[in-house]
Amino acid sequence: MVLMSEIFGIAAVAFGLFFSVVGILGLVRMPDVYTRLHASGKVSTLGLFGLLVGTAFFLPDTALKLIALAIFAILTLPVSTHAIAKAAYGHGITPARASRDDLAEGRDMSPSA
Repeated sequence: MVLMSEIFGIAAVAFGLFFSVVGILGLVRMPDVYTRLHASGKVSTLGLFGLLVGTAFFLPDTALKLIALAIFAILTLPVSTHAIAKAAYGHGITPARASRDDLAEGRDMSPSA
């Protein structure tokens, strides 16, 4: 039983590590703030989730706290990424290669006093 727990723990940590590495590469390689936010959102959500679940397999005494933290991260981190993107758009930062802007249609983007 201990061997299966270690295998699942290693698999979950490898999952989290994979998304963390790919997300960091995305932060470096992506052209604008919105695609970088997409990459960092994957790092913060899937990478952290995998690392927390993997750690829960290795440290069963703190597994309940780690799983609760992982669930909290899955529920809140995408919302914070969306809020950052909305704030960036509100400040007038435009996407690098957008073919369409649905938010600009019918909306006055002038700063209000």
